[in-house]
Amino acid sequence: MSQADLLAQDPVFQLKGSMLAITVMELAHNDLERLDAQLTEKVAQAPAFFSNTPLVLALDKLPEGEGELDLAELMAVCRRHGLRTLAIRASRESDVAAAEAMDLPVLPPSGARERPIDPAPKKVEEKPAEPEHKPSRIVTTPVRGGQQIYAQGGDLIVLAPVSAGAELLADGNIHVYAPMRGRALAGIKGNTKARIFCQQMGAEMLSIAGHYKVAEDLRRDPLWGDAIQVSLSGDVLNITRL
Repeated sequence: MSQADLLAQDPVFQLKGSMLAITVMELAHNDLERLDAQLTEKVAQAPAFFSNTPLVLALDKLPEGEGELDLAELMAVCRRHGLRTLAIRASRESDVAAAEAMDLPVLPPSGARERPIDPAPKKVEEKPAEPEHKPSRIVTTPVRGGQQIYAQGGDLIVLAPVSAGAELLADGNIHVYAPMRGRALAGIKGNTKARIFCQQMGAEMLSIAGHYKVAEDLRRDPLWGDAIQVSLSGDVLNITRL
């Protein structure tokens, strides 16, 4: 067998089944003017849905008393709005004849259940935004070494001593109304307006919005052991007396 014979036997196509998503437009009335107006409204709501959308025109529910349908004009209306007619579904002889004259496939009336679709995008209910500032977290017992206490979204207020090795964190300000010997990190999510207040500074580290001073620097400060407040100016922590 020659190469040409082998090539002639090689199939050039396959027939396959497919579940394609095709929109069905079921006409309830033979009124192309109203159809045009209503399609205009729908396209304004969801223009992407009407971009080269494959369509089956279902004419089998049209009332008999509304006269003969102009199929060519109907397809033209649909085409102006981005709907591309692939076939019609019809039972009336006049509709079938019009489709055959245009070489348009005719499907039999469908017994399948079809559900209406709404191409307009559904409005998503917006959840109420969480308050940016949450209530302060108040701690009344001593904070031991190894403990970490975090005030998310607000201030941290400590009414008891903070031991070395303890860590206080807050999105807002930190207040320590007792000796402070651990680490205090305020404005940890970038709040440069946050401040640290303590009754007796003996901290291992003080930090605001990622800018910090460690114990080696703090011990050299003349306010070591005093009541102080800490604020941020540019990239520099300012320690002042309360």
